[in-house]
Amino acid sequence: MTPPAPPASPAWTLKPDQPIERKKLHEDFGGRTQGGIGPSSRTPNVFVFTDPIAGEKHGYFDGWMPDGLFHYSGEGQHGDQRMISGNASILNHQREGRALRVFQGARGTVTYLGEFEVYDKDPWYEADAPETGDGPLRKVIVFRLKPLDTSPQPPQTKLARLLAATRRADTEEQVQELPLEQQLTERSFVNPAQEPYEAERKESSLVQALADYLRGKGHAISRHQMLPKGETRPLFTDLYDGDLNLLVEAKGSVTRENVRMAIGQLADYGRFLPDATRAILLPAEPRADLLALARSQNIVTMWPVKGGYATSKADFTL
Repeated sequence: MTPPAPPASPAWTLKPDQPIERKKLHEDFGGRTQGGIGPSSRTPNVFVFTDPIAGEKHGYFDGWMPDGLFHYSGEGQHGDQRMISGNASILNHQREGRALRVFQGARGTVTYLGEFEVYDKDPWYEADAPETGDGPLRKVIVFRLKPLDTSPQPPQTKLARLLAATRRADTEEQVQELPLEQQLTERSFVNPAQEPYEAERKESSLVQALADYLRGKGHAISRHQMLPKGETRPLFTDLYDGDLNLLVEAKGSVTRENVRMAIGQLADYGRFLPDATRAILLPAEPRADLLALARSQNIVTMWPVKGGYATSKADFTL
């Protein structure tokens, strides 16, 4: 006796911008009922769900980017994300003959954004984001998705708008001078849900006090936004004195860990300002070995004293 044929799935009739109950979607077409990526075993579809408001709080900036593509963060809540399971189903959807269908929303009624395909020239890249539960930073996979039946939309996330402004500036090295008062930080685009540490608040106070002191001497004070080639998360310096060509990284505590971190950040930023004098601003004079550590990297150390600032370099004064 011939077994009965499995029931035929309904034809796909959903159009971009149409809503549907996620439960109904899975009843008709299969796929996981929870999570962000739902490959179906019953129909040739991979369903992708994005919640940009919730995602942005956790360092996921899913949505339309200035390149006209939809960027989507992969799955995996702990540890570095890997190209397995749902992530692999996105990457391999064309080879497996599956349509990649993206929805806005994750629960209840979701909105169909359209059919996409992974961008053939550069389908994915890596970025940093915290583990679920505000854990440590780890590597996440971000897919570039090309729309097939809808038009690219204007950038909407905070990161996408910033990158669009950077692109409009059309600077060769994508380095922009910013007002010191523009309170953007790298944490804003990597772990935005994390509250500033007390040390970070101290750093901000140190930077503002130094800026006031230098402006009182008639110096031009600013900071820089930098976007390294191939990266999608910007870097931000603490302070730059244009008259002294001085690049400053502040730390709110005089510890070896902080001095090491400042040296690394100055090395990173200094690639874009190679002629600048590099300096670490601390709340007090550090131990002799920490001064020697900074000096070994040709970095000036400075700290506030009554009436001004002391520095570790005899021939360098503010």
